[in-house]
Amino acid sequence: MHPRFLYDLENCGIRRALDILGGKWTLLVLREAFYGVRRFDDFARALGCGRGVLSARLKTLTEAEVLKLKSYTVPGGRMRLEYCLTAKGRDLYPALLALSQWSDRWAPPPHGPVARVTEHASGRPVTVVMTSESVRGLTFDDLAITMGPGAKPLAAASVSHGASAPEGMSVLDAK
Repeated sequence: MHPRFLYDLENCGIRRALDILGGKWTLLVLREAFYGVRRFDDFARALGCGRGVLSARLKTLTEAEVLKLKSYTVPGGRMRLEYCLTAKGRDLYPALLALSQWSDRWAPPPHGPVARVTEHASGRPVTVVMTSESVRGLTFDDLAITMGPGAKPLAAASVSHGASAPEGMSVLDAK
């Protein structure tokens, strides 16, 4: 018998994380949150998923304290809510970056990666690696995420909504 079958792994970290993050739409909601999207309608527009699916994913992430609701008011408008990453949510970025870098390595996009991640201080590319604790780790606040060569500007969006940042320009201000 394989030694794995001598242990109960019901409470393993991977399973507990997948209880919250387990689906494609949840990870894509997080991707958009890392890119700075905060409003429900903007998530819906960016993802193109059903509003019910989006609502359920945002509720799960909020209940798990990965996102938090914050109120805002547009001048002349009513109070609304937006979704902001918490420290717990920002700590998920290395996992999503690792998935992205794995995909770029094993199924590279034809025109290069859609996003580039660099360290603010040095401008050097950031790579997810396993290491001992002898190396200083970076936090989400240490990073700049910019459009990569594989990002295709949407002509209508860039003109009417400022959705596309020119290459080399930060997609978000992580701080």
